[in-house]
Amino acid sequence: MTQTNTAWGKLFAQVLDPANRPNPYPLYARLREASVALQEDGAFVVSTYREIVGLLHHPSISSDERKSTRGAGALVASGRLAPEGREDNPPFIFLDPPAHDRLRRLVMHQFTPERVEGMRDQVGQLVNNLLVAHREGSQLDIVDDLAYPLPVTVICQLLGVPREDEPRFHAWATPLARSLDPAQGMSEAEVKQAAQAAMQMGEYMAGLIAERGAQPRDDLLSGLLAGDDPDGRMDERDLVVTMILLLVAGHETTVNLITNGMLTLLRHPDALQRLREDPDSVINVVEEVLRFDPPVQFRTRTTLADVEVAEATIPKGGTVVLLLASGSRDPVRFPEPERFEPHRPDNEHLGFGGGMHYCVGAPLARLEAQIALGTLARRLVNPRLVADPPPYRDNAALRGPEHLLVRFARLAD
Repeated sequence: MTQTNTAWGKLFAQVLDPANRPNPYPLYARLREASVALQEDGAFVVSTYREIVGLLHHPSISSDERKSTRGAGALVASGRLAPEGREDNPPFIFLDPPAHDRLRRLVMHQFTPERVEGMRDQVGQLVNNLLVAHREGSQLDIVDDLAYPLPVTVICQLLGVPREDEPRFHAWATPLARSLDPAQGMSEAEVKQAAQAAMQMGEYMAGLIAERGAQPRDDLLSGLLAGDDPDGRMDERDLVVTMILLLVAGHETTVNLITNGMLTLLRHPDALQRLREDPDSVINVVEEVLRFDPPVQFRTRTTLADVEVAEATIPKGGTVVLLLASGSRDPVRFPEPERFEPHRPDNEHLGFGGGMHYCVGAPLARLEAQIALGTLARRLVNPRLVADPPPYRDNAALRGPEHLLVRFARLAD
């Protein structure tokens, strides 16, 4: 039954409150009591595993927020990620078939497993180089010193974005990532800042596209421009917003995955020690981090027709919040879900979403997190948190610490 009382109706607003950013999981547990909870603003929050999975595959659930009937109150991240003049060309993750399928296929044709796997040695070298810079120190910030520069360097090389331009798009990426939060969780100034960032990044990408068109290289952007896919090629408008999406999502989520993973390991020293002793277990460690404290907490959808879920009816045009992080802690699906257990069997978490919108960059994020966490576990001798909880960024949807200071005795070879 849909819960409409004030207790459940205000819980998602509390999730968006920065005061609850360090630990939103008790709020998720309360929301799971309802499965589907109607909020005061009209959004339907779905928080249980079975119901979330069902909606991720439901034919009447749309990723195109322009189809919402909520008007100005809708969650319009898709428009905020598109530069001015390109609002009708949102990134493909905010589109439905057939447009979504075609654009996604074009990206996947370039974002191949071979291209990702080919970066393994470089990722390992980058991680070690970033750590060696602190060989003489006894403290590092996991975010600033590793979790941010690693994926930024990797995604720049993969896409064909000059690494020296990083300071420019760093200033744009933060407000754009913030724009993925619901509109009611952002101030008017933040909305304007995101719009300005999208415009400036769009201009930058248009210039870069022109450069690669004249002088192609061995990168994803040049591949997309070549248009050697059976589905043809992207037009310039789609290519701009796709590049913005891949650049922002390609590092923002991985920053959180690495940082959340290290924070979790430091809070569970037995698990950290097991990882030191068994480096191959890092694969399971990363999967459990994706379940236990994922970088993407929720995604939003719109209903194209009345949808029945958990004895509730979500009306056509309604906004649905799929609380992925809550579903991955649903005790009906995962025994002892509040326990961090890297060797958990049958760990089919929702850390990368599901259905047709399953994360395009999942293989790269896994690769980077496995190498980063495995190397940190091996090389940091006696690491310990400086502050717990650490300070968190404003983002509720893309949730992670702003800084994670760690003291250590020395850096092992």
